Amino acid sequence: MWFVFTIATLLSWGIADLFYKKGAEPKDKYSHLKTTMIVGFVMGIHAICMLLFTDMNYNFANILIYLPVSMMYILSMTIGYLGLRYLELSISSPIQNSSGAVAALFCVIFLHQKLDTISTIAVLCISIGIFLLGVIEKSKQSKYEIGFIAFMFPIIYCVIDALGTFFDAYYLDSIESTPLINVTELTLENVANTSYELTFLICAILIFIFLKFIKKQKIVVTEQKDRVGAAIFETMGQFTYVYALSGNSAVAVAVISAYSIVSIILSRIFLKEKLTKKQYAVIALVILGIVLLGIMDT
Repeated sequence: MWFVFTIATLLSWGIADLFYKKGAEPKDKYSHLKTTMIVGFVMGIHAICMLLFTDMNYNFANILIYLPVSMMYILSMTIGYLGLRYLELSISSPIQNSSGAVAALFCVIFLHQKLDTISTIAVLCISIGIFLLGVIEKSKQSKYEIGFIAFMFPIIYCVIDALGTFFDAYYLDSIESTPLINVTELTLENVANTSYELTFLICAILIFIFLKFIKKQKIVVTEQKDRVGAAIFETMGQFTYVYALSGNSAVAVAVISAYSIVSIILSRIFLKEKLTKKQYAVIALVILGIVLLGIMDT
């Protein structure tokens, strides 16, 4: 069953990217906040269901304990949504999904860990690929007004998300060292994920208050279909991810890490995005690096 969950995660996150892009409105300066809000509400619903229907013995103090990790992930996702207002999904998704390479570099720099040969090659593939994508994006005429500047949003996402992963390693390394309280080997990941989702829910409520009562924005539920779709598939992917890792985690991580391929295929079919041959070649290089990192992740 673990492989079924692996494919489910791959498809869920790839489809979520498509809906994220469809819900990104270049002319709406609050588009990224609206997406963050909807994702927060959907994740909050999932968190409440976990609290009601599972026996986690959850301690709400974990929201504050896990806050550094949660905020890195939420901030990175919000910045990613902002970038999608101006950049093709085919370019944005592979760059954002390269956060594993940045996390690896953080481990080398700050924890003095060493990369094996394959991981080093993977990091080089991703780093060179991102650099070349930036060069290509700067040299071509973008259909978006801020072109190359928009290219920086997924890179910022990548760095902040990598920080979240870096912090996460500390929280989830072992049951003995984790600062999370009232956890067991069986509940550790669920407690961390629920803390993240509850924090996302709090952020969603604050954003709703900001948009509705301070900025006087009209928030029509029927106009949020794409954002709701993105949020549902994002949350589904998170749910199935845990079960995907219960089998052959090395294979699962490698497969899931390539969900950008799904995003690129869907963007080509449904969004009619067209990239140059050079861009596709460089994206293939980045995805190769991501898959190699996924294989070596465990």
